[in-house]
Formats: sequence, structure tokens, C-alpha cells
Amino acid sequence: MRERMARAEGDPPSATGASVRVWDPVVRIFHWTVVTGCILNLFILEDGDLPHEIVGYVVAGALVIRLVWGFIGTRYARFADFMPTPSRLRRYVAALAKGREPRMLGHNPAGAVMMLVLMALLAGVCLTGWMMGLDAFWGEDWLEELHETLANAILVLALLHAAAALFESWRHHENLVWSMVTGRKRA
Repeated sequence: MRERMARAEGDPPSATGASVRVWDPVVRIFHWTVVTGCILNLFILEDGDLPHEIVGYVVAGALVIRLVWGFIGTRYARFADFMPTPSRLRRYVAALAKGREPRMLGHNPAGAVMMLVLMALLAGVCLTGWMMGLDAFWGEDWLEELHETLANAILVLALLHAAAALFESWRHHENLVWSMVTGRKRA
């Protein structure tokens, strides 16, 4: 019965059929807003045009909401739940190198570092994009280059993040991409 309920909710069946809600709607909407915004602004929309700016402001707004949610949100959304300490990160990477990393419902320490770095880069790209619209910085080449460098760094790290999610999906026999759609993971 549980397995049928899990499938009806869109989850692929697990060995026991049991699943738990991990990623709440705020986390998932933030994730897919950033993915969509980055694809639009990096590959589809023209730099500096109004649609590019609007998408940038939407991503900036989503980032502010996610930052607040990191303090007041649900368990797995809170920074306190996954903040990586150097010792936790060292232990996790050592276990990962041996192929014995633990499966975690929320962010693992390496994933947490990636998320925090991507959020910092997003903040930087949003800030530099906003600054380029100010009279004080109009036409400043260094600012445009910084904005572009940050955007390219996001692209590289996002590709690494996606590859790591696919690797971890394979290692732990669960579809992490699908869990970011449904919010549910195998119990």
C-alpha cells in the first residue's frame, strides 16, 4: 500500500516503498528558479536587455527568500542542519575517497559546501548585475568582467553539482534529481 501511495505521489518505488519528505516547496522552487534563471541568462537572453535584468532580479529575490528560509525553514532547509565544519567535511571526503560515504537525507558536507559557494556566487552575480545599472558604475569594464566571471563560475560549479548529484544517485541507488522535483527521498 505504501509503495502504491509513493508512486501515486510521483516517487519511484524504493526497496521498502517508504519515502520521507526532505525538500520542502521553498527549497525546490528556489532550486528550479535558479536553474531556469541561469539557463535563460547564460544561453538564451541577451546580456543587458530588460528580460535578462528581470530574470536577474527574480533570482536575487529567490536568493533572499532562501537565505531567510535557511534560518526559519523546515529541518533540511536550515543552515544549522547541514553547515559543514572542517572536521565533518574531512571525514566525509575521506569516506567518499574510500567509497564508503554515508547516505544522508539532507545535504552531505560536500554538497553543503557546493550549495553555499553557489549561493555566494549568485549573490555576487546579482550584486554586480545591479551595480551595472547604476550611474556610478555605468560602462565600467572591470564590473562587467567580474559579472561575467562570476556567471561563468556558476556555470562550471553547476555542472559539477549536477555530475555529483548523478554520481551520488548511482552510488546510493536513488534519483536525487527526481527528489528535487517531488521533495521526497527513500526513507
